[in-house]
Amino acid sequence: MGVIFLGSWLAQGVAGAASFNQQQLSQLQDPVSFRGYLGTSDFWNRTLQNWQSEFLAVGSMAVLSVYLRQRGSPESKPVGAPHDAAGVEG
Repeated sequence: MGVIFLGSWLAQGVAGAASFNQQQLSQLQDPVSFRGYLGTSDFWNRTLQNWQSEFLAVGSMAVLSVYLRQRGSPESKPVGAPHDAAGVEG
């Protein structure tokens, strides 16, 4: 999982650097190297926005799953029931 995380973060960095440099060139400014891009606020803003959305999605799924299960949702089985008991009240 660590390799997948680092690989996706690297891909995000490469794509972000390309977009940032394209914007720099359109404003007649010098492009930056990939290493230089990693120190810009643009890179960290994109990274933190991505992480924020992921944590929000995973957190809301976890909280809603527990809430719906404890409320006796008809789509979930009662706590402690066997796996084939979905939809059974009790």
